[in-house]
Amino acid sequence: MKVLRLLPLLLALALPAAFAQNYPSRPVRLIVPFAPGGFTDVVARILGQKLSVATGQPFIVENKAGAGSTIGTDFVAKSQPDGYTLLMVSSTHVISPWIYKNLPYDPIKSFTVVSRLVDSAYVLLVNPKVPAKDVQEFIALAKAAPGTIHYASSGNGSAQHLMGGLFVALTGAPLAHVPYRGSAGAATDLVAGVVESSFAGVPNALAQVPQGRLRALAVTTAKRIPQLPDVPTLQEAGVPGYDASVWLALLAPAGTSHEVVAKLNAEIGKLMETPDVRNALLGAGVEPAPSSPEAMAQYMAQEMARWGKVVKEAGIKLE
Repeated sequence: MKVLRLLPLLLALALPAAFAQNYPSRPVRLIVPFAPGGFTDVVARILGQKLSVATGQPFIVENKAGAGSTIGTDFVAKSQPDGYTLLMVSSTHVISPWIYKNLPYDPIKSFTVVSRLVDSAYVLLVNPKVPAKDVQEFIALAKAAPGTIHYASSGNGSAQHLMGGLFVALTGAPLAHVPYRGSAGAATDLVAGVVESSFAGVPNALAQVPQGRLRALAVTTAKRIPQLPDVPTLQEAGVPGYDASVWLALLAPAGTSHEVVAKLNAEIGKLMETPDVRNALLGAGVEPAPSSPEAMAQYMAQEMARWGKVVKEAGIKLE
């Protein structure tokens, strides 16, 4: 009789492990809350393809862009916590609460962290028609004609918006922000000369700078990056205190089982160690940086506090 009474408890304990052992048994949706062609989308497609091969089930990338990534993010927050709807987020995820009022989800509590994925610098790019050849000339040009030099971003509240806002706050250069519906549109207009500058992801820089279609003035991190070794950091270029990078992470809805999260985290960790994945990511302008769910959850909380301070000090608001 005692065994019979314990049977429901034993079954309840065994079910998650059995579910995880068979996971995934059907296609997994990988939601990217940005437009196709951008920094996050590129990494999502590399990871999705490799996870599909590793698990034997399709990891299908779906773009749900809009409102600074909050539309796609809210979709995943309200999805079933079964491991079949995942979310690829960037630093924007912890910036949005400082930009948007009344978010329909909590960036920390509404999600379960699966893993940190990659880190990347952003690059200050200008159209070749801009006469400035370095950062100091660019600042002087902007100050000489306030409001005539624009910087494009992938949208209000995006990481690109914040990178530009931080630059304005630290230099006093009166750049005008021009938000787009995605980084691809911003890059297209930058190359066409519709806008003069942008703080863009390394993939966009690598696609345009070597061909001379855009000029790279500086990178946003404290150290130079291997993909553009001749491009100085903003600190080297005379902007003290500028040090900012963008990270990507994989999240699941809150309540997703520990077993499923652990299985995904382990699979991602193994993939990141393979030469082909590392080379693909480095070629896309990012550096692999997998972590435990616990470490990334702690880091996200720190980043949320840090960017909140940047938003307030830079006076960044939605136009």
